[in-house]
Amino acid sequence: MRQLIALILSVLMSSSLNAQWFDWQFPLVPRDDDGRPNLTAPVPTAADERVDLSGLWVPEKASGSLYDASRIKGWALDAIADAERNFHATAPRLRCLPSGPGAYPAEILAGGMRRIVQHADIIAILNADMTYRQIFLDGRVLAEEPLLPNWMGYSVGHWEDDTLVVRSNGYNDKTWLTQEGLPHTDQLQITERYTRLDYGHMRLEIAYADAGTFIDGPVHATIDLVLRPETVMLEVICNESETGQRHYSGAMNQDAEQMVAVPQALLEEYVGTYRGFWADRLVTAEISLENGGLVVKRTPRYVKIGGNTDFDTAHLVARSETAFDSSLGLGWVFNRDTTGAVASVSEVHVSGAWSFERIE
Repeated sequence: MRQLIALILSVLMSSSLNAQWFDWQFPLVPRDDDGRPNLTAPVPTAADERVDLSGLWVPEKASGSLYDASRIKGWALDAIADAERNFHATAPRLRCLPSGPGAYPAEILAGGMRRIVQHADIIAILNADMTYRQIFLDGRVLAEEPLLPNWMGYSVGHWEDDTLVVRSNGYNDKTWLTQEGLPHTDQLQITERYTRLDYGHMRLEIAYADAGTFIDGPVHATIDLVLRPETVMLEVICNESETGQRHYSGAMNQDAEQMVAVPQALLEEYVGTYRGFWADRLVTAEISLENGGLVVKRTPRYVKIGGNTDFDTAHLVARSETAFDSSLGLGWVFNRDTTGAVASVSEVHVSGAWSFERIE
């Protein structure tokens, strides 16, 4: 009984604490007349009159030559293809390892949220997976050959007018640069340029130099960051576990081996355009026939950011005459109405099936 009372008290105390955290309005946040944060307010300044980059930031969009396959060497393209075939099970974050520079352009669900804490001599970047970066602004220089390569690298910075310029090296070769599985070597050097555009928006421009991975010099990415002024970043704990990895196995070629033969006439009935909501996102799925099989073009991208297009494409692998798998990690089930016509397709997530109505 005493243990039960203690448990109830702990739950009540936890609920109260959560309410205090999430209901709290940060007093220094500029607000519109309706009380909501004004993200277009002027850029704030720190005590030393420098632009203040502090805050909780989330990437909204990422594009550039980093995503251009023609700039990537063959061995790295093969690694990306292997990652896709294995459903990205070897991603560092899915193995409870630091994402390193792979978190820079990542969306919030893939570890992209980060808190910047600024001081005149050092800037700390705190990540939700409990990793961190230290950017030294005290005049020190990077070692040409760091003795201890690591996951997050070594970073020094300086100001160019209102832009923070950060140079980093000393990375190990165990992380990815994109969520698609782009690898790199330990020759990697990164230059970042942070420019805060207004109170709630910042542009991050990155140059990646790695002669072992890229063709014709450095590649670049431009990342748009948005401020979450009243969001609380909770820690994410991941324990490396052989048991967990056993449940995350398999490859696309195994799926293809179990592919069911579907008559061509039936596949042609599924061709069309479908539209509906997944959570709060309006999704358009265009189904077409290519080389005797179905292909889906999904707008917007399932992985919300990262790439030079706003859509994903994937081949559908038939598991029955109505149900299909895809390399996006999503299932697709075609549905008929009372007249027998194909009226919708369900996009199947771990959260359930989301119905998209046929519009063409």
